[in-house]
Amino acid sequence: MRDSSARPIEILMVEDNIDDARLAIEALKFGNIRHRMTLVWNGMEALQFLFRQERFAQAPRPDLILLDLGLPEIDGREVLVHVKDDPDLASIPIVILTASREYEDRYRGEMLNVEGYLDKPVDLPKFLRLVRQLHQYWGHDVILPVAVPAH
Repeated sequence: MRDSSARPIEILMVEDNIDDARLAIEALKFGNIRHRMTLVWNGMEALQFLFRQERFAQAPRPDLILLDLGLPEIDGREVLVHVKDDPDLASIPIVILTASREYEDRYRGEMLNVEGYLDKPVDLPKFLRLVRQLHQYWGHDVILPVAVPAH
């Protein structure tokens, strides 16, 4: 039997509001989720990170994307389409965090199979429930074997 251990969840947070980012970071800490988070401030940085371009050439592949829709430079809606259109990225779960109350935004998210849609200001109990559900998913499915030396 091989020994195994869970690795921290790699999270990419795409958020241009420091207060909203701080709330999500605190909720993850409160939820006791082992994670490593990268925070980028706009859609251009998000795409560079995801496609490992420029200063993000060595970026890890995220296990989860927390995505604001109303972003500068390239908006979150466009980021969402790029991710879902790419075969290597399409399977990454996305949770949309947005102040948008537009029906079209919610509908587009549903059509692109996002894993969650939370309105801002983020309802902390609802966010924590979603994080716990995602944690259960990773807790059972993201188990990496510890390297066993070859003999």
